[in-house]
Amino acid sequence: MIRFRLKELLADKEFREKREIMLEEVAEQTEVNRTSLSKMQNPAMRHSTTTNAIDSLCKYFGCRVDELMVYVPDEE
Repeated sequence: MIRFRLKELLADKEFREKREIMLEEVAEQTEVNRTSLSKMQNPAMRHSTTTNAIDSLCKYFGCRVDELMVYVPDEE
């Protein structure tokens, strides 16, 4: 499964900027729906998204795609 690292990236950005960042702010800055962001934070949701959303999130966090999401083999 694909696992989004949104929580980790958000925590890193909050630490660097020394402030709390709400998902509403991320949604506003990236134009990615807040509900989609919430689903990305929950691996059990297995949320799918667009390349445009991935591009916007990479720009916002200043990261590469492989830092935003990783492949984790399903447990058998």
